[in-house]
Amino acid sequence: MLKSRTLVFTMVFVALISVVVRAQEPVVGVADPEKLFTSPDPKLNANKQAALHIVRDLLECGHWNEADKYLTKEYLQHNPLVVSGRDPVVKFFTGISKPKPIPAKMATKIVAVIAEGDLVMVAYPREYTDPKDPGKKYTTTWFDMWRFEDGKAAEHWDNQTK
Repeated sequence: MLKSRTLVFTMVFVALISVVVRAQEPVVGVADPEKLFTSPDPKLNANKQAALHIVRDLLECGHWNEADKYLTKEYLQHNPLVVSGRDPVVKFFTGISKPKPIPAKMATKIVAVIAEGDLVMVAYPREYTDPKDPGKKYTTTWFDMWRFEDGKAAEHWDNQTK
């Protein structure tokens, strides 16, 4: 009886330690993110290419003067920090970033780009400070999703909180 209790205790202890010792797998981007913004389907390819310009030209490089090429005037925004409409979105982002040259290879790390119908979702790795241990970092996944109309983003979702 004592041997089986010791065995059970040992198994439970080892299981608990392995959970504590094993950290999550880090979220990392692919080596060539631009390749993810293509599709053999012409409509999905066009939407993915527009999403590429939104991510690289607007979000990464701050070329918000070109937003009318990629966002509808009525652009519906589901981010709680930004009001709907292309003009308010442009105002928000030009207030927090300055334009920089568009690189030959985008710097934004991308995990995946998924397109279905009129939707394109882009997943990014994000690094945060561990709230339980401020000396440590952890990674998770951020996303942006757009609904496209006639080649322009008409609606946007992400996982932003207030």
